[in-house]
Order: sequence, then structure tokens, then C-alpha cells
Amino acid sequence: MKKLALLCLLLTLPALAAEKLTTPQLIALAQSNNSGLRAAIFAAFDPKDLIAGTAWSGHGPDFFFAIQYATQPALVIDKNDPIPLKQVPGPETNLWYAVARLDPDTALGRLHAFHYQVPGGSYGGILDLPAFGPLSYLQPGVPSGQISEKLTHTSKIYDGMKSNYWIYVPAQYDPKTPAALMVFQDGGGYKNRDARFLDAIDNLIAQKQIPVMICVFINPGSIQDAPGTPTYTQVSAHAGRFHRTLDDAMRSTLYDTVSDRYVRFLRDEILAEVATRYNLRKDAYSRAIAGASSGGICAFNAAWQLTGPEAQFSRVYSMIGSFTNIQWKEQPGIPDGGQDYPDKVLREPHRNIHVWLQDGSNDMENPNWGSWPLANIRMANALKTRDYDFHLSFGQGTHNGSQGAAQFPAAMTWLWRGYSPDKTEETYVQDPAEKKEPYFRVQITNRSAD
Repeated sequence: MKKLALLCLLLTLPALAAEKLTTPQLIALAQSNNSGLRAAIFAAFDPKDLIAGTAWSGHGPDFFFAIQYATQPALVIDKNDPIPLKQVPGPETNLWYAVARLDPDTALGRLHAFHYQVPGGSYGGILDLPAFGPLSYLQPGVPSGQISEKLTHTSKIYDGMKSNYWIYVPAQYDPKTPAALMVFQDGGGYKNRDARFLDAIDNLIAQKQIPVMICVFINPGSIQDAPGTPTYTQVSAHAGRFHRTLDDAMRSTLYDTVSDRYVRFLRDEILAEVATRYNLRKDAYSRAIAGASSGGICAFNAAWQLTGPEAQFSRVYSMIGSFTNIQWKEQPGIPDGGQDYPDKVLREPHRNIHVWLQDGSNDMENPNWGSWPLANIRMANALKTRDYDFHLSFGQGTHNGSQGAAQFPAAMTWLWRGYSPDKTEETYVQDPAEKKEPYFRVQITNRSAD
């Protein structure tokens, strides 16, 4: 069967050469020594990435790498032995490729790093190479949910702001049965199948590891057309060190501000609108919220701000969360900023939430806003101190969504573990195994010790 599939692929390669091939197709083409490999590489990768040594394609444990370099490089993945690259057949001699397979038992669902060995040292590579596990690809026999067309909402809470959002409905949804809910900030980045989130949701629902859920993928709103909005498109901030567009600034206002305004916007406007179309559970026990970067702190903020009977979310997935000084004392009556959340966790009444945090040791150190890795470690230690049910996944990645995407099935399984549709509440307690673990400590690895 595999030989037949390979034969069919090779017969269609002339037509595919100018199109972007998948990782299995690139690997099959390379292993067949087909003359169309050169054209396929240039169709699959940006020329800048080929020159910079950052071009790669992956599917599960299998990867294809390509680079333009004057001499033969060797590929190093993590700390494994170097793999000499092979020369791509053709008139030019500076195009090289490698096929690599990671250990499927240990490498999936997390980040890896690669670089090239060249004369004189190392070259290119990235720290954010995700290896997706089987649950991130739609499994045979699993029905696919449907994503809606783009919907646009004009806000009253945010004075004419227009927000685009999409609604995902799983195949198992029954209008007679209220469905669980999950909201994703920066939602346009999650709604496409190649982002690997929808396939994971379909698989996990089919396996009953998460409940049947409606997902709302919402983008930051725009005030460009709102009444009274200035006509300029650039605004300066923090002594003019950088510029933001109006929409960038609005995203920060929505996501980084420590207040209940955004969660009220979700509750009273977006989710109220979604509820006119679909039968939703209203208990916070059955609702989760997720986001990355400023969307990560936004997710935590939305679960934190409303408590008791008003609580909207009890499950939080924060990826590379911006618990930093982005919005701080910039609005009258709101003294706290994201950097204050570890202290708020320590000093304010306990919330009935549980939280998966993710970050990497090479995340940002921003001169205006602070340190992302240290902020997330502070958050984890504060949550641990106050006996919250939490998990910190801390790797070596940069300010990048790759690790969060790769571990999404594991995070979802953790967030929804023990869920029962017969319940409307649960008092979350810290896992006994976590209680036995020590606090997170920082080890300096990029400098010599004094």
C-alpha cells in the first residue's frame, strides 16, 4: 500500500512541483531522488528562510530541512549527533537538505531546537521546533466539527469597537443538550486546520477526554471606524520608543488591562450573541478560556475578575502569558498592571480556578515591560503558595506559540480532567503530587558562575 501511494505521488509530482508540498510529500520526493526536489523546495520555503538556515517542515516525528549554503552543513537537533546534509541535484551546488525522524515515544508534544554546523561554528536554526503528537492530527473515523463564517459584532461596552469572531461547532453537538464552552483570544490564529487546534479538539471530543464544546475564536476589536476616533494611524507610547497602530493599541487595552471590562464584554455581548444561536452551559465549571502572550494574561484576567455566582470561566490556558508591565496606571481608577498579578494571587481572596501556564526560558526581556520568563515563574510560585490547582510547562522556547500548540492536547486533557456534565461546580484543589514538588527556582545557564 505504501509503495502504491509513493508511486501515485511520483506520477503527480510534475504538476505539484510549483505547489507547496506537505512534509510527507517532500520526504518522499527526497527519498526517490526525483529531479523535482529543487523546485519543490523553492515552492515550499521562503528564500529568506533558506538563506538564513531556518527553513523546515514537520509532520509528527518526521521533519524535512533545507538550506542554501556555500559548503556542506551538518544538522544538529537538540543535542543529538550531527547529520550531514545531502546536496540537492541540479545546476547549483549550494542547496542542501536533510530528512530526520525524532523518537516518537519521547519527542512528541513538545519543542525542540536545531542549528547547523558549518566551518567556523554554528549557523541558522531555531529554538521553537514543534513536534506534534497523533492527537494534533485528525484521526481516522473522527468526525470534523464546523467553523462558521466570520461574524462581526459592534460593541457598546467598548464604544463602537468592531470585533470579528468565528464559532466552532463539534459534530457531536445536540441543540437539546447545553454544550460546554471555550473562548480563544486572537482567535483567527486558531481557527484554521493547519494550526492543529481544531483537529485536536475533534479528537479529544471523540475520545471523551473533553466535553462536547462550542468554541469561540475572537480577534481583538478595531476602533478605526468608531465615532470620534482620530484619523491618524500611528500612536506613540512610552517616550516614543516604539509605535503602535490603533488596532495594536486596542488589543493591548482589551487584553493587558487588569479590570473586569473585557470579561463583561464577553459575557454581555459576544457570548450573549452566541447563545442566540447555540445552547450553551452557563456555569463557570463548564467554561474554559485560552490565549497566548497578551491573550494569555487576558484569559487569566477573565477568569480572575468575576467571582462567585458571576464567575464566567474556571479553566485557563495561558501560553507565553504577558504578566508584565504593558498596561499599568494608564487608566484612571485602575492601579494594577499585569506585573502585579503574582502579588494579587498572594494577597487577594482565593478564586476557584485552575490554570495551565506555559512559557520558555528564551522568552522576551523587554526594556519597557519586563521579563516574560521570570513573570511566569513568579505566577507559578504564587499559585503554588496559595494552593491553586495549576501546572507550569516551562521549556526553552522564545516568545512563540509553538510549544503551546504542540502541547495543546495534553493541556486540554489536564484542564478538563474529571469533568462531568452532571455537575455545575467543583472546588479545585492542588494535586497532591504538585504539593510535594519544590518551588520553581532560576538557574543561570548562559553565563559562567562567579
